[in-house]
Amino acid sequence: MGPGTDPARELPAPAKLNLTLHVTGRRADGYHTLDGLTVFCTLADRVRVIPGGERDRVIMCGPFARHITGSELAEATVRAFRARFGPLPRVEVRITKRIPVAAGLGGGSADAAAVLRALAALCPNPPGRGALHGLALELGADVPACLDGVPVRVQGIGECLAPLGPLPPLPVVLVNPGVALPTAQVFRQRTGKYSRCEPLPPGPLDAEGLFRHLGERANNDLIGAACDIAPVIATVLETLAGAPEARCHGMSGSGATCFALFDEGADEGARALADRLASRGWWSVAATLASETTV
Repeated sequence: MGPGTDPARELPAPAKLNLTLHVTGRRADGYHTLDGLTVFCTLADRVRVIPGGERDRVIMCGPFARHITGSELAEATVRAFRARFGPLPRVEVRITKRIPVAAGLGGGSADAAAVLRALAALCPNPPGRGALHGLALELGADVPACLDGVPVRVQGIGECLAPLGPLPPLPVVLVNPGVALPTAQVFRQRTGKYSRCEPLPPGPLDAEGLFRHLGERANNDLIGAACDIAPVIATVLETLAGAPEARCHGMSGSGATCFALFDEGADEGARALADRLASRGWWSVAATLASETTV
């Protein structure tokens, strides 16, 4: 390492957006199997990993830090990486939380994935992709998809990933009515039959192909359960359905964050909708779909 070189690694941890989510079954160990389209957007936490010091520590800051009761997943990520892959300097992890917590946007998983990428870069003998993905899955079902940060079809419990190829930078509005929905609670509330795996259109998905596949309201098998727990989500979805400039709307993950997708270039319309939603007292932001994670 040359003089003046900063050994710290600062990486984005992009928010995960489930454009579709089908619950296809439940394994004997209690994990549900899923099938859905996962993309990422320009809303992101920032993760800075600084080597040195006498002990590992995780520091949370930023707009949503106060909503976090602990930093267990980030701390567990550091411990698990060191145990699995050997010698590593002690590190300080600083996470700037810009993604709402317990919101269906995978913020904690995105942070864990960014920590894994940073530690792999600092590791004297960095692990291969397969080994890193194996550890990611042990940390959480969403972490493997967040590790790559590219549009992907997710199946199984999160271990089966099929890249969709690049998507256009479509504007997206995210809105959360201020309700935290723990994933486990939503899955317990869910009733009804399991879904079948849904075939995708052949070939790469362009904007029109994506909109045709999603329809006016993207399919998420957890919407009913989420609305039972937090009826305001139904109000949010009805509001998005009434936005004529949006091409598609839906709920991400287990909620409570909902989204509206726009045609490419319709950034002004997305910002206007985000402002209208925020005027109702809801958290809302306009972002853009991203086809890769910039490291």
